[in-house]
Order: sequence, then structure tokens, then C-alpha cells
Amino acid sequence: MLITKPEFSQELLRKSLHVLIAAAVPLSSLHGPATAAILLAGTALYIIAEKCRQSGIRIPLISFLTEKSSRIRDQKHFVWGPCTLGLGAAVTILVFPAPAAASAIYAVAFGDSCAGMVGKFLGRIRPAFLHGKSIEGSLACYAVTFFSTYLVLNNVAAALICACAATIAELMPAADVDNILIPLAVGFAASIPSVCLWTI
Repeated sequence: MLITKPEFSQELLRKSLHVLIAAAVPLSSLHGPATAAILLAGTALYIIAEKCRQSGIRIPLISFLTEKSSRIRDQKHFVWGPCTLGLGAAVTILVFPAPAAASAIYAVAFGDSCAGMVGKFLGRIRPAFLHGKSIEGSLACYAVTFFSTYLVLNNVAAALICACAATIAELMPAADVDNILIPLAVGFAASIPSVCLWTI
């Protein structure tokens, strides 16, 4: 597959913005509900800005970054990615205990981002049942989520389970909704009683 420089730059920008959601973890360690409120307020602000952009009114920086990083399928439509990302992180912080929430947000920030980059530019094996996604991207999601979860929970078994949860959620043909599915799946996996016992 021929990879063009503009295509790579656009994907790199999109994933760089995606990774920024990881900043919610240290912020939530200071005050979880306040961090969730900031995320929800930011999501609301983005929705307003995107509605304005759809109406021909450009909001400085927000509209520029949206246009530069949006996929071809989204260029003439409302771009939902930032909405689902902010909402997924906010709900995760409010629903799960701190270690589980941190693992979940890192999974969507790093695991999902790596799956996208590796799958798009290095993915070769694309079975029909993966709906266009690649084995290579899924392995990248699994490996990165395992590593990031292990750093948070310090437990191999818990990291294995959370990595499986993230990879399965990432494989779902859910478009931008995976920004909600992945953190919820990992947050739940990191919160189940057996995993909590392993991390004590």
C-alpha cells in the first residue's frame, strides 16, 4: 500500500489529539468529578463549535484542527470523534474507581491510537470478519493496552484481561463509538472482583 506524506501527517495529527485524553488521568487524581465536569464542558464546547462549522462559521483553532484531522468519510459531516472521546473518559472517571479508570483511559488513548496507526499503515492481514480492520492493528492494541495497564495495576493477570477487553471492543464495527466502548470495557474488566483481588 502506497502511503502518502499528507495521509500520514493527517493520521498522525488525529492520533496525537486522541492521545491527549490521557491527560485526564493525572487531573482526575486531583479531583475526579471536577475532571469529568471539565471533559463534559469541553465536549459541549466542541459540539457548539462543530455545529457552527457545519453552518459555515469557523471557530478559531477548533475548526482548523477538526478539518485538518478529520477522515475523508467525515469531511462533509459532523465529526463525532472528539465528542465520544470526551464523553467516554468522563463516564469512565465517574463510574469506575481510580486505578480502573486510569487503565481504561490509557487503553483508549494509547491502545486505540496505536491500533489505528499500525492498522492503517502496516496492516496487511484483514480477514472479512474484522470488517476492514487488521490483525496487526489488533495486536498493537493488545500489546500497548497490556503494557499501560500493567504500569497502572502492577499485575500481569489483570493486564491480560484488560488487554483482551480493549482489543475486543476496538474490533467492534462501531466507528467513533469505540471511544466509549473501549474505556467502559476496560474499566469493567479492571473492576471485577477477581481482578481487584489480584491487584491488592
